[in-house]
Amino acid sequence: MKLKNSSNKPYLIRSIYEWCVDNSFTPYISVIVFPELDMPGKYFNNDEIIFNISNKAVNDLIIDNEFIYFSARFNGVSRELEIPMTAIKGIFAKETNQGILFSLDADNENRLPVTEDTGLTSIANSSGSTSKRNHLRIVK
Repeated sequence: MKLKNSSNKPYLIRSIYEWCVDNSFTPYISVIVFPELDMPGKYFNNDEIIFNISNKAVNDLIIDNEFIYFSARFNGVSRELEIPMTAIKGIFAKETNQGILFSLDADNENRLPVTEDTGLTSIANSSGSTSKRNHLRIVK
């Protein structure tokens, strides 16, 4: 009997989020734009959007195994967002650019996260420094 492995992605996202909170860093998620995302196009950059998911920026944050749910205000307009795990490209700390980028290939969903050549350093990297610049742009 073959057991189906659940994705490790939500567990890794929750762990990086907790690490950010414990270290007073600001957790950001990178999301690939998907059709159901109810956001004005002006917030998108190269079919990607970056969300600040800190306690100060969002309300009612829930990170479960299928979705990230939260409510936030964008230019004074309150929005309830439901982001599928498949759309999450990565999570990182704003202050250090440390975090995890994920492969978006469905066949790689259960594999370890992609951390090399991304411009972000893995939290497993103990050096804490990088000469690469973050290629992600923060959208406010």
